[in-house]
Amino acid sequence: MSKYDIIVLGSGPGGYVTAIRASQLGFKTAVVEKESLGGVCLNWGCIPTKALLKSAQVFEYLKHAEDYGLKVKDAEHDFDAVVKRSRGVADGMSNGVKFLMKKNKIDVIEGFGKLKTGKKIDVDGKEYSADNIIIATGARSRELPSLPQDGKKVIGYRQAMTLDKQPKKMIVVGSGAIGVEFAYFYNSMGTEVTIVEYLDKIVPVEDDEVSKQLERSFKKSGIKIMTSAEVTSVDTSGKGVKATVKTKKGEETLEADIVLSAVGIKSNIENIGLGDVGIAVDRDKILVNDYYQTNIPGYYAIGDVTPGQALAHVASAEGILCVEKIAGQHVEALDYGNIPGCTYCSPEIASVGLTEAQAKEQGLDVKIGKFPFSASGKASAGGNKDGFVKVIFDAKYGEWLGCHMIGAGVTDMIAEAVLGRKLETTGHEVLKAVHPHPTMSEAVMEAVAAAYDEVIHL
Repeated sequence: MSKYDIIVLGSGPGGYVTAIRASQLGFKTAVVEKESLGGVCLNWGCIPTKALLKSAQVFEYLKHAEDYGLKVKDAEHDFDAVVKRSRGVADGMSNGVKFLMKKNKIDVIEGFGKLKTGKKIDVDGKEYSADNIIIATGARSRELPSLPQDGKKVIGYRQAMTLDKQPKKMIVVGSGAIGVEFAYFYNSMGTEVTIVEYLDKIVPVEDDEVSKQLERSFKKSGIKIMTSAEVTSVDTSGKGVKATVKTKKGEETLEADIVLSAVGIKSNIENIGLGDVGIAVDRDKILVNDYYQTNIPGYYAIGDVTPGQALAHVASAEGILCVEKIAGQHVEALDYGNIPGCTYCSPEIASVGLTEAQAKEQGLDVKIGKFPFSASGKASAGGNKDGFVKVIFDAKYGEWLGCHMIGAGVTDMIAEAVLGRKLETTGHEVLKAVHPHPTMSEAVMEAVAAAYDEVIHL
């Protein structure tokens, strides 16, 4: 039996990052993976979807070349080549993780791992032991009873990335990050897209004004949107799909080639031995303390299998914190109120902290500033004037409560707000930090200036 200091079950952005940090701290480390290194994120999620979205963005530029004083004759796309490029990017990232495993002297154990008592893992019949076992098995596409996935006509995000043929019509059920990203991609490629959202607004976790702006932008691009609507059944017996949609006005039947179910994710906790070991679970989440220790000593869990936000950067941060605590370092519990969320459709969305509604629900007296990209020189020059930056400050103490952005490149801008909130920056300190001109990031400073009635360019 092979013995390790730490074995990580799963090699997604939680698992492989955890393993690398453990190795850096001097632990003899192994990672168990049943499929491809990098997990869903690198192979079927974050990375390949961004490659698809980049192709869509470039195609959009080609179609609007005349807006930039250029002429492009008959801009066309090759759907198979777009998918192939995406897969190549994913393969390259997975190979990069292989290199990192080798560089950091981490053993990669291929196969399906199942937890056993006594801090052991069975991998396809072979047993391994460790002083500490960290569960990082991630999640998969969640299925609704009314929307069973057959992988052909009713699909999840994984199939959406590798379709053999571009559909002429697609129904996207759910308007979270996955739903709106694929809606944007397929619409840009020429597919007729309809979004069906159960709640009363798209991207429902975002600030209300952000949701309204995305809906305007999407409708301008030709995406049909149905909110307060529910798919109650699908009929796949014919050539395409017929979806019965319940709305406030009654039932409606939508026809399409494919239905993409993007209604969230479900944790991968089945058949990994949690019950055999006695690890406590609530629904499909493993219960952990602030340092990711389960109720059974020596067993930890991070990432999508735990109750925190199901985001790649959260899983990585949790894993690093977990192994540093195991190593005896002084660590602070993760602040889940300062986790940025990013959505990579066009326009992009990025946010951190409280929405305006949440701040007011907490009874806080707030100062709110908003700066539209239509007033930004860089946005005008780039031809990307949709969107804005919105900031929320506590009126009494100047605390930066929240920041919400929608527009071109905002996923690269949100880190300013995250860092500022981490360092307990006040609005006046942001104003005194000189922002470069012309940039999209100036809009953060301008929005803060608007909150304090000092805005220059509005």
